[in-house]
Amino acid sequence: MEHFVVSARKYRPTQFKDVVGQQAITKTLENAIENDHLAQALLFTGPRGVGKTTCARILAKKINDDGTHHEDEDFAFNIFELDAASNNSVDDIRNLIDQVRIPPQVGNYKVYIIDEVHMLSTAAFNAFLKTLEEPPKHTIFILATTEKHKIIPTILSRCQIFDFRRISVSDIKGQLALVAKAEGIDAEDDALHVIAEKADGAMRDALSIFDRIVSFSGKNLTRQSVTENLNILDYSYYFEMTALLLENKIPEVLIQYNDILAKGFDGHHFISGLASHFRDLLVCKNKETISLLEVSQQVKEMYLEQSKKAPHSFLVESIDLANNCDFKYKNSRNQRLAVELCLLQLASLTFADEKKKLSSLKRSDHDQFVIPPSYFHKVTLPVNAEEDTSEATAVPPQTNKETLVHEPVEQMSPRPEKEEPEVPKQSEKVIERPRILAERNAKRVSALSLRSIQKKKELEKEMVSKQTDDKDLPVEDFSEIEMQAAWKDYANKIEQEGKYNLLSHLTMGVPKLEGTLIHLVFPNNTIKVEVERAKHDLLSHLRSSLKNHSVDISIEVNEAEVKRYAYTPREKFDKLKEKNPLMEKLRKEFDLDV
Repeated sequence: MEHFVVSARKYRPTQFKDVVGQQAITKTLENAIENDHLAQALLFTGPRGVGKTTCARILAKKINDDGTHHEDEDFAFNIFELDAASNNSVDDIRNLIDQVRIPPQVGNYKVYIIDEVHMLSTAAFNAFLKTLEEPPKHTIFILATTEKHKIIPTILSRCQIFDFRRISVSDIKGQLALVAKAEGIDAEDDALHVIAEKADGAMRDALSIFDRIVSFSGKNLTRQSVTENLNILDYSYYFEMTALLLENKIPEVLIQYNDILAKGFDGHHFISGLASHFRDLLVCKNKETISLLEVSQQVKEMYLEQSKKAPHSFLVESIDLANNCDFKYKNSRNQRLAVELCLLQLASLTFADEKKKLSSLKRSDHDQFVIPPSYFHKVTLPVNAEEDTSEATAVPPQTNKETLVHEPVEQMSPRPEKEEPEVPKQSEKVIERPRILAERNAKRVSALSLRSIQKKKELEKEMVSKQTDDKDLPVEDFSEIEMQAAWKDYANKIEQEGKYNLLSHLTMGVPKLEGTLIHLVFPNNTIKVEVERAKHDLLSHLRSSLKNHSVDISIEVNEAEVKRYAYTPREKFDKLKEKNPLMEKLRKEFDLDV
């Protein structure tokens, strides 16, 4: 059986021209070698799998190759690789310094490649400073790291820094296509694109994934086999979900999400992918930003087609909702419910627009005619002390819809002033404030400011004036027992409504009746304010239950009110002994402790 070599090693570049996605760096290094302008300390930094170590090996081989050696010569005796993750002590650096002094036996330079150099200890860095600043002429140091910020500034200042960037999706896909062709594998363009996206800019990761997929599917790589093996949500799911959201099909949306979870996909991965899908659709809205879409040509056409159906406002709001759900997903206790709630909101974004379209189709031509604001005039209102009637024709911004009278317009010419029609008498009934509106406004007014207290008193006077006008209100006699029963009924009512705070205030004492006046005494002013807010509703209930509209409530504060304290066991026993003296005989008979 032939020994298998992974593609990352088998197809590792041996020349600068074969390095993928780092043309700027490779061109700089080639010119430096040709012009004999190469620094003696280089720092290669960047993400994993982008070619740092590969470029270091190519550089070490190229500076020793003077054209007289064999093409396959790797100058192994001149290249020393040190893993700083496992050799990070001061002693390791001292051994390295001792070796640096010895000149090379073959070639012109000894090259020391120190990988993961950020793992060196601070003491090791300090021991390395002098040698790194003034190395022997035959020595070149190449430091490689993925975390440049962990290297001390004194090291950085002594090195020539090369920042390696992430490899683009198109470059990775092109390299994978060359590898597939060399291996005799038939690979779909979409399949290679999915692998390139999954690699996240690392060529080594892309080749490792490629080997894994080949082991799974053989010589034929399809997009379906790649998504199944990598457990990736195919873009078709996002296209189908977006189509359902645009059509406001909430049941189908929830079923689709349930199917996605049933196939083993993570909800967090789904919602983040959906946000990216909305972003890609928004990118397709403008021809200038289509280049930002890193997908194959076939998928790009699908994005362009769906972007025409999705409104711009829908995409912007959808990105915001999906991004918020992605942000709150990990902290949510019910993560599935969080995603479902986000989907419900997304499916409701275009519902209002569809409703407006339907209503506009049902509306007749006469209903679509909009009358200018000048054809609305104000109904004459009763003169009030607080109202300013200097401008009788002006309509205030807060005027209710009932105060505006609409008349059909036969011509678009201005209305003559002499032909102003009389206001129908029915409008006075419309604008008259009902008693229930006064009660509702009285309850809404806060009692925490002088202005609000004054407003509440005015509303109370208005209620009293409304009541005195009606002489048919019943005034029947009632007993204190009937009053207590009506009070208890109101307590049961607010308990069913969930107003437990008010319930505790009204049941903390016994109301006392004096004629038709009910006295309430509370230990502090806070409780008094809370009860006063519900006073009108309570009075309405008592008056209707007792059939007596002269009933009123007096609320007072007495801070010296007797407070209830928790009794000790001895005090409880004394109370029981007062009620039944035989309790003491029982205690002595059985020799009990209190």
